[in-house]
Amino acid sequence: MKIKLSNDEIQEYVIKAPTCEFPKYTTQIMNLANQNSQATRPKNVGQMTDLIQEFPGRTFDEWVQWYQERYPNAIDEATEKIITMLENLKDAFIKIDREMVRAWVEDLVLVKTYTGLRFQEAILRKLSEIKGCDYRLAEPSEESQGIDGYVGEDAYSIKPSTYHTMPFLSESINVKMIFYEKKRDGVVFEIQEDE
Repeated sequence: MKIKLSNDEIQEYVIKAPTCEFPKYTTQIMNLANQNSQATRPKNVGQMTDLIQEFPGRTFDEWVQWYQERYPNAIDEATEKIITMLENLKDAFIKIDREMVRAWVEDLVLVKTYTGLRFQEAILRKLSEIKGCDYRLAEPSEESQGIDGYVGEDAYSIKPSTYHTMPFLSESINVKMIFYEKKRDGVVFEIQEDE
């Protein structure tokens, strides 16, 4: 038997009080402001997972008192950071018009999608610059052998760093490997060279 317990139910059971009601979209906006301002990061409000483990009490009221003794200004300071960021967002919001939204959608759907899916070529190009030689993408017949491209005379296969954790893959690729990890601001890659 599977039973689902919602966050609201958990809160009601643990605190024995109804959840706060917020107007539609307001929590999403406050969440965005919080993310941008980093107001509730551990350096500002403490590492919650550690604090809740250290907490010696049992009740919600005890928790509030215990936390506020340790971080007496944290809630007010986080609130101030979020309010400041909301003002910044409000200023930005009035600058957004149809043309800007269209440009953003084009950038997301066309530019970022294309570059995000074509970063293998960028990896080969960067490696060719480092090695001081030409590169090329693999031909379809080479791709069927697990080759993604060449840098100079060397064939390379480009795989995500999680490829190491996929033992069920039965392919055997007998070329140099490049393992990459996509980050928010680009791609980090590691080249497996001959030993």
